Amino acid sequence: MSQHNSSAQPSVIIIGTGFGGIGMAIQLKKAGFDHVTLLEKSERVGGTWRDNTYPGAACDVQSHFYSYSFEPKHDWSRKFGLQHELLGYIERCVNKYGLEKQICFNSEVTEAVFDDTRNLWTLTLTNGKTLEAHVLITATGQLNQPAWPNIEGISDFKGTTFHSAGWNHDYNLRGKRVAVIGTGASAIQFVPEIADKVASLSLFQRSAAWVLPKPDRPFKRWEHTLFKAIPAWERLYRYLIYWKNESRALAFTRFHRFLDIFARQAKAEARKQITDPQKLKHIIPDYQIGCKRILISNDWYPAINRTNLNLVADPIEKLDSTGVQTQSGEHHPVDAIIFGTGFRASEFLSPIRVTGRAGITLNEAWQDGAVAFKGITVSGFPNLFMLYGPNTNLAHNSILYMLESQFQYVLGCLKALQKYPGTAMDVRKDRLERYSSVVQDNLKDSVWSSGCSSWYLDANGKNTLNWPGFTFSYRLSTRYVDTADYHFLNPAS
Repeated sequence: MSQHNSSAQPSVIIIGTGFGGIGMAIQLKKAGFDHVTLLEKSERVGGTWRDNTYPGAACDVQSHFYSYSFEPKHDWSRKFGLQHELLGYIERCVNKYGLEKQICFNSEVTEAVFDDTRNLWTLTLTNGKTLEAHVLITATGQLNQPAWPNIEGISDFKGTTFHSAGWNHDYNLRGKRVAVIGTGASAIQFVPEIADKVASLSLFQRSAAWVLPKPDRPFKRWEHTLFKAIPAWERLYRYLIYWKNESRALAFTRFHRFLDIFARQAKAEARKQITDPQKLKHIIPDYQIGCKRILISNDWYPAINRTNLNLVADPIEKLDSTGVQTQSGEHHPVDAIIFGTGFRASEFLSPIRVTGRAGITLNEAWQDGAVAFKGITVSGFPNLFMLYGPNTNLAHNSILYMLESQFQYVLGCLKALQKYPGTAMDVRKDRLERYSSVVQDNLKDSVWSSGCSSWYLDANGKNTLNWPGFTFSYRLSTRYVDTADYHFLNPAS
């Protein structure tokens, strides 16, 4: 399947159909790029909102701001979107912009190789098919590879096991003895949903999470009417959410003491709602608030307080055929184990093998940790553009704002390529290194470097995920493409 033609317009392949891939495709369509193919490993669109169907799955960014600025939705059911609504929103965008024809489903990419004699990317799918395009845009997200813990005896357990990102809806939890391993963002949402159905719940916690109240409620009908009737009101509402969230960036990156206000609030909530002193002792974290992702929930502490929930802070030794054994020797017999152990977020494009110029793979280029110029391009990998790449994750605002900044930048790159047909853009190594060292310097003073181990840090302890500043400064830096940051390469042949 050849996707390129001789006209000045580059052919494009986008991997992934979550918020990143679909939003990018819409922007390309609006800008008149016709040769665009989307590859999706699953049989339907939606990315993380398709995969994570566990009970209580919802967003922790306000609905009106966790949607495209160019595609407002007036009738969100609540202030914070639920999984099925966010999935429905993405599906509606696909229909509205007629993207179905451009999506190849069940098309998982195993390999992408850049051919510098023709300045083309060749992609190989799991079914052996190959596709070619001038430009490769990856929109695989950071939450698509579930992380399974390395615990001895996982295969010995005779009961039911599943990961929260692959929820087993056929298994009836009612009246069962259930173990939940992990207390991250997913567990915070599903534990309160299942705690009143199971006979007993053993919650295994490595380290506690800071949990703040979630300012959530259903929208009233008059609010829907207002959003629909007065688009300017909706824009203002989005704007207010943006600045409220954005103000927190200062606390994460510079003035950590501001975060203590939130820590006091979290402690007060826990004390108010948890009566068991033993549970209270373990549920309050011992690290600086903000070092790991701050979570929001109104039903987490009440769930922890339930008498049928056993909070286990004792580290897990191993699993056996009937349950979980902790290091103190205590055995917890259970019928099912649910892993709420998160995602391999710092392994950006895994499991795709990406090979650039001179046969160098992305893994080799990233031996010391993932880096990308503006989080989007990597030296030695021409015409490869990453959405939600290294150091573009946020702890304080909506990733969609970052994605829309990236859409703008990638469009600028494609327009530059149109001016020089047949060439490929490769970011200059010195520009990438300079950019990366500024980002890492800015992260040194951030709360994420205050000494806890979190999913923000890779195996070397380097923060390859978070953006260390304001999102508006990121937007300004991605508004225009400075072609001086790039080499424009002619085909080597």
